[in-house]
Amino acid sequence: MTIVTIGLDLAKNVFQAHGVDEEGNAVLAKKLHRKQMLPFFSKLSPCLIGVEACGTAHYWARTLAAMGHEVRLIPPAYVKAYVKRGKSDALDAEAICEAVQRPTMRFVPTKTVEQQGILMTHRARSLLVRQRTMLANALRAHLAVLGLVANPGIANLAKLAEQAMADKDALPPYARSALEILIRQIMTINSEVAALDQQLIAWHAASEASRRLAAIPGLGIITATAIAATVTDPDQFRSGRQFAAWLGLTPQQHSTGGKTRLGGISKQGDRYLRRLLVVGATAVMRHVKDKPTPMADWIRKLSEKKPFRLVSVALANKLARIAWVVLTRKETYHPYAHLA
Repeated sequence: MTIVTIGLDLAKNVFQAHGVDEEGNAVLAKKLHRKQMLPFFSKLSPCLIGVEACGTAHYWARTLAAMGHEVRLIPPAYVKAYVKRGKSDALDAEAICEAVQRPTMRFVPTKTVEQQGILMTHRARSLLVRQRTMLANALRAHLAVLGLVANPGIANLAKLAEQAMADKDALPPYARSALEILIRQIMTINSEVAALDQQLIAWHAASEASRRLAAIPGLGIITATAIAATVTDPDQFRSGRQFAAWLGLTPQQHSTGGKTRLGGISKQGDRYLRRLLVVGATAVMRHVKDKPTPMADWIRKLSEKKPFRLVSVALANKLARIAWVVLTRKETYHPYAHLA
């Protein structure tokens, strides 16, 4: 029995492997528990292993590659077409084995431990910021119930809460104790977010790609480090448009019969990166209104015909293309070098 290709369906504890030989005949259909994974693949001759790109896929890709195997990660959406019928681990493993052999299949580059670590920092920061927003909204709502209202903004809310706590007669005893808990939680999260920001700043200073990306308008340290850690190999994209499409920033097509129909953006890429780019593009739009630059002229002309949010998404698309050029050419961002 010579196994050439294996489709591996990952799970928490029970894994399923499906292997074929050189002629495509099924020669392996095996269920493996977690403790059996390393002994089984360490004894196996080097072969091609296909894995769906999921939470633990990068760890297993690094581990199996260290044993001499060639591991390729496949987006789960591209595997679904090869599932013949029904849903089981064995059918999924067979579909992965079939998909990994296709010559036109697209694969996900394996991330290093360092890249996954910095992305964990991003995810943790995003979660804390979301929790802080929830706490701030709850505090604002509770104060409004008592007739204490502040202007929008976390700074104005902090001033209002400080004034309310300073006045002993402004709040009932039970309300005071409840609001003190919310305020302590907000302060704790603020300190934790600040600590994560310092880690991102340190990684940014050590990453050449991140420093080049940060020079692009709308891409601060947060967005630059996120792109640099996520995009392990920019050459996997043929063009900046393909990179923008990977992020879900291009229109979704419904074309047939030679007639092109474009809808809204596909939103099929990395939601976190797409949100950062759109937020950065929105900030650029608000700060370049009166500046005499080509980008500002482009924004003004498009804003005359299109809604604000549509323009911000279009600008995010443009920023994504610029980021791809900066990553592939490994050059510093010079926006108006051709005009010199």
